[in-house]
Amino acid sequence: MPLHIVSAILFSPRGGSSYVARALTGGLRAQGCDVTLLAGSRSDLDGLGDARRFYGDEDLRVVDFDPAIASDDPLAYVGPPGTAPMHPSFEDRPGAIDRVFAALDDDAYERQVAAWSRELVAAGAAEADVLHLHHLTPLNEAAARVAPGVPVVGQLHGTELLMLEAIDADVQRWAHAEAWARRLRRWAQECSRILVADGAVGRARDLLELEEERIVPLANGVDTDMFRPRPVDRRAIWREVLVECPRGWRPGGKAGSIAYQEDELGPLTDGTVVVYVGRFTAVKRLPLLIEAFAAANERTSTPAGLVLIGGHPGEWEGEHPIETIARIRARGVFLAGWYDHSRLAELLCAADVVALASAREQFGLVLVEGMACERPAVATRSPGPVSIISDGTTGWLTADDSEDALAQALAEAIDNHHERADRGRAARRVICENYTWDAIAERLAAVLEDVVLPSMAT
Repeated sequence: MPLHIVSAILFSPRGGSSYVARALTGGLRAQGCDVTLLAGSRSDLDGLGDARRFYGDEDLRVVDFDPAIASDDPLAYVGPPGTAPMHPSFEDRPGAIDRVFAALDDDAYERQVAAWSRELVAAGAAEADVLHLHHLTPLNEAAARVAPGVPVVGQLHGTELLMLEAIDADVQRWAHAEAWARRLRRWAQECSRILVADGAVGRARDLLELEEERIVPLANGVDTDMFRPRPVDRRAIWREVLVECPRGWRPGGKAGSIAYQEDELGPLTDGTVVVYVGRFTAVKRLPLLIEAFAAANERTSTPAGLVLIGGHPGEWEGEHPIETIARIRARGVFLAGWYDHSRLAELLCAADVVALASAREQFGLVLVEGMACERPAVATRSPGPVSIISDGTTGWLTADDSEDALAQALAEAIDNHHERADRGRAARRVICENYTWDAIAERLAAVLEDVVLPSMAT
């Protein structure tokens, strides 16, 4: 009999964990597993948060946030089956409808648990062989209540650890921080296994107070058929993305509120293109990246452009990139807006280098995707990039907090075409050997089977 898995993610599609959930669900099915995916969904944001569109319809159960979003208080919403209160967030963004978990009181917590308990029952959680839960969220409590005999494998994506670190640094920061810290640690300790990126094992062990033998390192992967080097028309791509159909956005503005003229695209059509892909969260340190790129531009003989791909409209922490650009008068920095994963490979192939300035980055999926396209990476030495990039061979690693070191690495990458090409080819070889989704899904299936066998024996 195939392994019957219920996999669940509380959030609507919007970040790296959604891509991982989609890829692993498909990979487990390819391994012969029977997988039901339960996921949050919203239809605004130009459809970018629509779970049906993102995951497809194969054995998918959607929990709709639209009624909650339309209500007077999205986190207080109580509705019929197939709906839930708006999901909270591990990030604290003033004015956002998805308020940070640690600010939610017990009543709001119970509403989350009640809604997701109902949805897990409908998804058949109690009849599953194993539950695969992304992040540490009220889904874990719901699973304990409605499927207490089913083993749980939790998969961390880093954001939950960031919130725990913020709580440990200042427990008074949010009204209910202490209660949420206890919950996250309890949920992790109740999991049969915790999956975490290689570079974050020690951090997860210490923050969650776990025995290390229950933590399983599991990298994220990449579709090396989709993400591969290919010839593209750079001029046409950047003209479409930035001039003809812009999606960049200003604070308070919609997608397309930032647009460019074709005569501004010179650095992208005639020079070296550096890209960042991801959300506009504090941990990504976009101001540092923009400042380092501006400094690199002063050191190079080759024209260069930096394209920021990502950032859901209205979602950002700290200084918005357009504010950083204005503050330092940076030249050659472009905001492209959010694009579906299916378009990302083409955009990466229209670039030369992938850059990431994150602090405490658990993995860095875009680095793997860019490297699969033979684009070497420039990144700061946080745990994820250190586990992926070989400095001097597949990319450049720099001191974690040094703008000057990051600027120097960017300058070397911008000016040295032959070195970029050599490191790019080496990067793809490493990715194809170690980071394919088929290989990652095979490892995950083995972990899930290992957890199920003892429970079946009893």
